[in-house]
Amino acid sequence: MSLKDIVRSLTPSFLLNWNRKRKKTNRNAELDNRRNSGKSITTEELIKNLHEIGINHGDSVLVHSSLSRIGHLIDGPKTFVDALIAAIGSEGTILMPTSPNNVFQLNYIRNTPFFDVLNSPSKTGAITEYFRKLPNALRSLHPTEPVSAVGKLAEYYTKDHFNQLTPYNKNSPFYRVSEQKGKILYVGVTLAMAGTNLHTLEDAVDFKFPVYYKDEFEINVIDDKGQKHSVRTKVHNPEYSKKRKCDDLIPLFEAKGALKKCKVGEADTLAVNAEQFLSVMISEYEKNGVTMYTPKGS
Repeated sequence: MSLKDIVRSLTPSFLLNWNRKRKKTNRNAELDNRRNSGKSITTEELIKNLHEIGINHGDSVLVHSSLSRIGHLIDGPKTFVDALIAAIGSEGTILMPTSPNNVFQLNYIRNTPFFDVLNSPSKTGAITEYFRKLPNALRSLHPTEPVSAVGKLAEYYTKDHFNQLTPYNKNSPFYRVSEQKGKILYVGVTLAMAGTNLHTLEDAVDFKFPVYYKDEFEINVIDDKGQKHSVRTKVHNPEYSKKRKCDDLIPLFEAKGALKKCKVGEADTLAVNAEQFLSVMISEYEKNGVTMYTPKGS
């Protein structure tokens, strides 16, 4: 566990929340200064950045993002989304996790009577909420980890996520982006903040840790036609969730050529080859016991 993680674990939650609000206030002030001084970032600038880091026509790209980290965008989330869609062209597909949950999955499922694919807001950032509302966006019907997609393969990525007991298995968008040799971008965030694809390992192998909570849960899912479906799902065990050391895996992925550090706008960004990412996870798990819970192996 890093020194930062130790300090965070020892700090009362009210102080952590205060510090997050303080940082957000300061960052918003910085963005206002950029806007007022004419330093807003345009769609064209972001398209250039995306091509420079290897995002090309026809790519499938799963995107995690922090709007404030990118810089002041001339049209807010629209600027970034327009750039992504332009960069991959008519043959590509953009995917974004649009989870309605920003707490432990167990807390969420116990307090949520239903998931409405059209109306349950995304809690994974302003960009994802804008993206899921696009007229041509399709959103997968999984109650804890839905993914929205726009582009040529949007239906392929989202259609079989419905009624899956776990959200990261071979029928999930997270796994399929690896099968399709797609890419994953962490724009202004890291694996610790948005490491969803790390969970594909847990369903791809006979995983040794009890990362799922012992009980299954039943929840209603409302589809895009307003019809209600009862589905069952597993959720993560919060005791194991607290043990994750996701960012400790970054040097491994970088050394194996599955990840590179770069910039999009002003945001520190991780650009990931999704197929290699999954392959490295499986190989290192089977050879050395490496996981997000045991990044140095077992």
